[in-house]
Amino acid sequence: MGLSDEAVERIKQMLIDGELKPGEKLPVEKDLATRLGVSRNSLREAVRALTTIRVLQTRQGDGTYVTSLSPELLLDTMSFVVDLHHDATVMQFLEVRRLLEPEAAALAAGSIDDSALAELGELLAEGEQLARAAEVDHERMVRNDVAFHGLIGRACGNPVLATVVESMSGATTRARVWRGITQENAASRTVAEHRAIYTALSNRDPNRSRLYAAVHVAGVEDWLRAVL
Repeated sequence: MGLSDEAVERIKQMLIDGELKPGEKLPVEKDLATRLGVSRNSLREAVRALTTIRVLQTRQGDGTYVTSLSPELLLDTMSFVVDLHHDATVMQFLEVRRLLEPEAAALAAGSIDDSALAELGELLAEGEQLARAAEVDHERMVRNDVAFHGLIGRACGNPVLATVVESMSGATTRARVWRGITQENAASRTVAEHRAIYTALSNRDPNRSRLYAAVHVAGVEDWLRAVL
């Protein structure tokens, strides 16, 4: 382990132990380096690394602060890692979606409010309109699909789960566009499955919400497995 890695680990331990708290300013560089037993250069590298993953935030002319450390903020960096993966691993992301999204939908059935349901209904109506077009705009169709699932994730009441689900969903976007182009009636099938999920959520039915969400993701997964 390099010295900068050591500094990262020691700052992490300070956060775990409560010596540093969300929103708190770090001690001046010289004092913190002495406290951690590392050089100031190693400390600067550690601060840069922790800033990249949004644990720390440097404010010009003011100093370095601990961020809010909210799950959404920290897990947002996952999307960068996900974007680096190519089609060879998309099946694995779909498998994760199939494990997580049904549970998010089941949780959402018990917590989604009328405003979110209304927004979900608008997305469903837009999707149905896109699917009926003489020539389906598959890019727009997938954007609608991503928005639909993102809203359900945010409604589940667990921001950690919502962020992970959204990251996994982003990794399968290209596959979903290709499915829409190559599979007959893919757009119509998508909106029909969305309609089933929406109805189950409207009825506050967690079991059916879970079931229809699983069927929806499994459809994309089955198609991809067949073409691969």
